[in-house]
Amino acid sequence: MANISSYEKELAFQADRRKATTEFIKLTSDLWYDKSIEVVLFKNQVIDKNVSDIINLHEYAGKFVQKPISIFDSVEILRAINDIPLPPSKLDIGKLTYEYHSDDTGYSDVKAFVLDKLKNANKTKDITPQDVVLYGFGRIGRLVARELMAKTGKGNQLRLRAIVIRGTINEAILEKRANLLRTDSVHGKFMGTVNINVKKKALVINGTTVYLVSAKSPDLIDYTKYGIKNALVIDNTGVYRDKAGLGLHLKSKGVEKVLLTAPGKGIPNIVHGVNHTEHDPNKVKIYSAASCTTNAITPILKVVDDSLGLVKGHLETIHAYTNDQNLMDNMHGKYRRGRAAALNMVITETGAGKAVTQALPGLKDKLTSNAIRVPVPNGSLAILNLEINNKTSIDGINTIIKKYALEGDLVEQIKYSLSKEVVSSDIVGTSAPSIYDSMATLVSRNGKNIILYIWYDNEFGYSHQVIRLAKYIAKVRRFTYY
Repeated sequence: MANISSYEKELAFQADRRKATTEFIKLTSDLWYDKSIEVVLFKNQVIDKNVSDIINLHEYAGKFVQKPISIFDSVEILRAINDIPLPPSKLDIGKLTYEYHSDDTGYSDVKAFVLDKLKNANKTKDITPQDVVLYGFGRIGRLVARELMAKTGKGNQLRLRAIVIRGTINEAILEKRANLLRTDSVHGKFMGTVNINVKKKALVINGTTVYLVSAKSPDLIDYTKYGIKNALVIDNTGVYRDKAGLGLHLKSKGVEKVLLTAPGKGIPNIVHGVNHTEHDPNKVKIYSAASCTTNAITPILKVVDDSLGLVKGHLETIHAYTNDQNLMDNMHGKYRRGRAAALNMVITETGAGKAVTQALPGLKDKLTSNAIRVPVPNGSLAILNLEINNKTSIDGINTIIKKYALEGDLVEQIKYSLSKEVVSSDIVGTSAPSIYDSMATLVSRNGKNIILYIWYDNEFGYSHQVIRLAKYIAKVRRFTYY
């Protein structure tokens, strides 16, 4: 009878936990769609997640902070958040729940705690929404479009208004473009609706009209004809990479600023979270979001240099193959890249080692780098072999990285992995550009040489960095509590 009683208690607990999780999902949805308040759980997205996803995220959170993070506590805090007036915000319920049980100040109730923690929210300035145009609609363009449309909410921040492509736009082309947005062999189905409007030459995404515009050159478009003004153009074609080429966008009517989703020449190369505040969006019109690899390694390199001092190092990136490579052996402008991408490991060069120095000038001439393209369609790994000034240990460096992943300016950029079993497919769909594999860290006997393994979703994680930078450029960053 004792065993049956224990089992019944377990069943009752599971039922209560799943019921609380259902309320958690409703509260996060209501906060987002009614108040434009986005809730995350230690940087993990919770909107459009199911019950099992939310329970698993809470278990990860508990392991991360080495203290139980209860769904029941999260729901109680969400109720309090829902009861107080707040501007559009992004709030980490994991951090709030952790602090509620760790804070020894002593609050009379949950609402008093929430009011105190979020007291600066109403000091933020009102946001003027920014029109966005995607120039190009490839791998990064479509992922950026997915995220912008999935997180449009009330349209308080970035509003995707148009997509520019080359060539004729007819019903067949519209349907092909729509289908590429609906389905993706790597990232799965778009969690929304995508239809077409032939008369308007537009995609209708989640009921919102997004025009398709055909143009041969960036300076030949009048965006005001589509009701678009003061737009931020996100150029993901890679065709124009310098100030002169990207400056062509600014000659089109309705354009205010430009963001390149590739390394740029003669323009600020930004890794959001590291050096974005060094450039004033009131003064700078053209930006680059650097590369996916640069976004993966720069946050970790900053932490290492700031905490331990970096003498020199080498970066080797094991990178998923890309559209630049050939499907079958054929001519290619670069060595080795002409060989079949899905059948070969291909050594090639990467400029990430040098590109890091644009965000971290103190690392100039300290890094070498190379790359190996491997037969996976997405999910990459950077290996950092670093010599440091101050001695450390595996526990020492892991503790440092974990602290930065939990609090500070790089919480959006660094995710701390606790799994001994993580492989490349596991990190696909991670919004952080740097996923630190704490179980793979190596430290030399003298404590002066460390080898760090940094996973990154070279498409999804990078796209989120592009959007973070876009929000900064457009001056639509909300109040955040991480």
